[in-house]
Amino acid sequence: MIDPDTLPAEPLPRLLAVMAALRDPADGCPWDLEQTWATIAPYTIEEAYEVADAIARSAWNEVPGELGDLLLQVVYFAQMGREEERFDFGDIARIAAEKMILRHPHVFGTERIADEAAQNAAWEVQKATERRARGETRVLDGVAIALPALSRALKLQNRAARVGFDWPDEAGVMDKIVEEAGELAEVARDGDAGRIEDEAGDLLFAVVNLARRLGVDPEAALRRTNAKFERRFAAVEDELGARGRAPAQSDLPEMDAIWAEVKAREKSD
Repeated sequence: MIDPDTLPAEPLPRLLAVMAALRDPADGCPWDLEQTWATIAPYTIEEAYEVADAIARSAWNEVPGELGDLLLQVVYFAQMGREEERFDFGDIARIAAEKMILRHPHVFGTERIADEAAQNAAWEVQKATERRARGETRVLDGVAIALPALSRALKLQNRAARVGFDWPDEAGVMDKIVEEAGELAEVARDGDAGRIEDEAGDLLFAVVNLARRLGVDPEAALRRTNAKFERRFAAVEDELGARGRAPAQSDLPEMDAIWAEVKAREKSD
């Protein structure tokens, strides 16, 4: 057993010491000792989304805890890296700091940046230089496979657009969406699951392209729509409950009528 009073008092050293104790081969936690790079990675993604969720809900009292959970993931990886003599938390922090210094010569050097657009352009040039240093020579190299599909589609399209592979205007993208919707409807009639999935993906990719052209983050837009759907369906459930029924005891016409009322109320507020 470890006496918590023997751990460092400063927050970050204390957290690092806690993780080292959890992974101690002799006295650590059995669950923590069994974890690997692969098993922890999904938790890291989950914790990042929980941070985003708390911020989206303006739940500021929850944000420190959620950020702490996310930081714990970094500390977890740092401890495993230390155990395998690959790297430690200091290496992670040092690399992050140096990367930010390198990417902000207008803050940590003599270069001057006129505005946000110029900064974004300079940022992309620097990142491209870093990718080449890692041996990533193709335009689409280095776009993380584990990203959510909508976010990855957006990044792939942005990369292609930077070298001129892009629609000249939004009208062309809208035409492409109509075309892809027609192709999806056609294969849906045939019932070929593989082709249906393929065409559905093409349609979603085209919609992401339109969102990008309009300056909309498709991942954020869909999260917002998900929240709106949850809110409105909950209102439908509440109304049905007031009528003494659950959704399974209703039918589509009734629920659709209530939905329209909820939607109208939201728009009038």
